[in-house]
Amino acid sequence: MLHKKDKKMEVSAIENGTVIDHIPAKVLFKVIAILGLDHIDKPITFGTNLDSKKLGKKAIIKLSETFFIDKDINKIALVAPQAKLNIIKDYTVVEKKVVEVPDEIIGIAKCVNPKCITNNEKIVTKFQVISKREVQLRCHYCEKITNQENIVII
Repeated sequence: MLHKKDKKMEVSAIENGTVIDHIPAKVLFKVIAILGLDHIDKPITFGTNLDSKKLGKKAIIKLSETFFIDKDINKIALVAPQAKLNIIKDYTVVEKKVVEVPDEIIGIAKCVNPKCITNNEKIVTKFQVISKREVQLRCHYCEKITNQENIVII
């Protein structure tokens, strides 16, 4: 007889690809948007509201046959600065990566200032990162500060 604690659903392992772990559950879909995962034609598995000692609730994304350049990986840090990536080859983790918030953010986030020129004309957004711990961005054009909880991905 199986006890409740013995019943566990496992997500199948991937042979080659990327696993993004330690994503706060509430920002899973922002990470999906940042990476443009809705345009990938390879198998993608994700889970959310999974128990995590560090985060309380976390999300995970498994991408078969999909790899990212560091520039794209670091975009994740805007909304999930504690995310970790595992690069998988032949069912084995061959590399672990930690996301880093880049010094400059271009064309990824929206300025919170409704009067900013980037919200009223076709101008690519540009921000200086003024805090990487609790992400804060200063708009290059209007100098308004956008805090991590207010970041809107475009």
